[in-house]
Amino acid sequence: MAVERPLDALNAVRGGNVVVELKNGKTMRGKLLAYDIHINLVLDETEELVDGQVSRKLGRILIRGDTVIIVHVA
Repeated sequence: MAVERPLDALNAVRGGNVVVELKNGKTMRGKLLAYDIHINLVLDETEELVDGQVSRKLGRILIRGDTVIIVHVA
């Protein structure tokens, strides 16, 4: 699948594990279940990472797109 638009990149990893870095300095890792055109993300089996280590388990969460800095494949 060719990636031509930013949302194509998210679609390619839907159902897979991603790491999301947020504007507040937090890092979340989880399975990408869904997203929308505003980059609002729904993650499942989510863990908050501090210095690369799991600090707490959050389960299913919604992340507002305006707080996202970067999303990368875990």
